[in-house]
Amino acid sequence: MAEAFDVVVIGAGPTGENAGARAAAAGLSVALVEHELLGGECSYWACVPSKALLRPAEALWLAKHAPGAREAIKGPLVASAVLEQRDYMVGNYKDDSQVKWAEGAKLTVVRGNAKLAGPRKVRVEAKDGKVRELEARRAVVLATGSRPRLPDIPGLKEAKPWDNREGTGAKEVPKRLVVLGGGAVAVELAQAWRSLGSEVTLAQRGKSLLSRFEPFVGEQVAEGLRESGVRVLLGTTAARVQRAGDKGEVTVTLTNGEEVRADALLAAMGRVARTEGIGLETVGLQAGKSVEVDDQLRAKGVEGGWLYACGDVNGRNLLTHMGKYQARLVGDIIAGKKAQAWADAKATPQVIFTHPQAASVGLTEAKAREAKLPVRTVQYEMQNVTGTGLFGTGLKGTAKLVVDEKRRIILGATFTGPEVGEMLHAATIAVAGEVSLDTLWHAVPSFPTMSEVWLRLLETYGL
Repeated sequence: MAEAFDVVVIGAGPTGENAGARAAAAGLSVALVEHELLGGECSYWACVPSKALLRPAEALWLAKHAPGAREAIKGPLVASAVLEQRDYMVGNYKDDSQVKWAEGAKLTVVRGNAKLAGPRKVRVEAKDGKVRELEARRAVVLATGSRPRLPDIPGLKEAKPWDNREGTGAKEVPKRLVVLGGGAVAVELAQAWRSLGSEVTLAQRGKSLLSRFEPFVGEQVAEGLRESGVRVLLGTTAARVQRAGDKGEVTVTLTNGEEVRADALLAAMGRVARTEGIGLETVGLQAGKSVEVDDQLRAKGVEGGWLYACGDVNGRNLLTHMGKYQARLVGDIIAGKKAQAWADAKATPQVIFTHPQAASVGLTEAKAREAKLPVRTVQYEMQNVTGTGLFGTGLKGTAKLVVDEKRRIILGATFTGPEVGEMLHAATIAVAGEVSLDTLWHAVPSFPTMSEVWLRLLETYGL
């Protein structure tokens, strides 16, 4: 007979964990199903290990800009120590602590591959072949995340390129690394491995890096990468790839005709929803596509409203913290509370942990104008703020606000510069809370912090 729970969550990454914990906190019984490590992609192969690789390099970069500190620096990063800390931060790729947390949150952990087997039914096959049948009295939540997209480039698949897992988890520093892509994964891992001693070439098909941000972000991140020693090639990508043997030298022939040789190749060219093999066809949905949801995160086209999808799997917003946001709402909605997701559409924050950092929330100017909103922008250079100069000499960046002139609220904000990720939440509150510019004038920034740029932006606007 099937084991009955109020809620069955398929996928125990940060999204699934949050959905389950929120529902359990409301008194519902929850089964949390996972076939790999509890904690998922972000904890072991993405967010956490990539930042563990990047933070030592950022600390050294900042120290080299600080008079007195830079003179004390004796040499480069010790790669072995950085990799050891990375392994520590991911629990040495063991999920004991995550399992302990889940049990403390009153979640029933079920190990194995889960598939929908009809309305409110989930079939879980363990590694040893044993099968458990689960039944959800209230809801099933899909939180299966996404997988790397591998473009159809001749020889690419056969060359066995790194994706984010190998890119964050490699045990040795490759002498030469080629990175294909220009998004967050590409630029962060190019920065990280260059700082650890690899000779890095980054090739991006488009004319700029980080094209979803304000244009100055891609320009300044490209400049920072080049200053770090990364060779950044824009307007070109791989035309074909060849590898000598299973682990031999990789030759990447670019669309501009150049050949680049490397010891490792990272393909960071987007992600797609992980919906194959989870039984969507048993409830009338199509595998291989994102699960379309409404603003209550219910799957569209499923009778009865019992199936939910949150995080990367629904394609709304492929960021861990936005998946966790959706998950908290799903837990509340299943428990009977009224809620709807909107921050993932108009108040999404994101930080890129390069040198300089880039941080943004809300709409870019281009997106706001595309929506035909009454837009005015203001911009200020971070190096003109006293706080930036106190971080060190030669540091710079840019701050920009996108303002709705009619409503006098901020639609979007973008910052580049040292440690600007820690400044972002103030902007997120302003955008999500639709705080008026006149009210923000009375939000006094502490001197001499970099947050004083808020005062300068408002003055530039005319307050």
